[in-house]
Amino acid sequence: MANYPADWRYSEEHEWVQVVASEGADEQDVAVIGITDFAQAELGDVVFVELPELGESFSANDEIGTIESVKAVGEIYTPVSGEVVEINSSLEDKPEQVNEDPHGDGWLLRLKMSDADELGSLMEAAAYEEFVGSEE
Repeated sequence: MANYPADWRYSEEHEWVQVVASEGADEQDVAVIGITDFAQAELGDVVFVELPELGESFSANDEIGTIESVKAVGEIYTPVSGEVVEINSSLEDKPEQVNEDPHGDGWLLRLKMSDADELGSLMEAAAYEEFVGSEE
């Protein structure tokens, strides 16, 4: 069973959110977003990741990109609203990082959140593990 960090939040679409402070900020206002270990396992070997452009803004649950694997193409949705402030450019050359380290080097992007209250609608780790268990 995968180890899902307890202080992160998880969506029903199998994205994770880690909240961090932006450079120079006093409060945590940036959402680092990736797909969960469960999602990468379901996709299989990732061969291409398409991410949005810096500066683009999205509402919660908007499609923000795609992940292509040897067996499927999956959409990426943002669990929270905000503006893209960084993308994981290393995925252009090494998309397999999503499989190798989905909760680490395989992160997808960072959004400066426009509404941190949206985090409350996402699952905590224990609830996500239960949710994944019901899908297996």
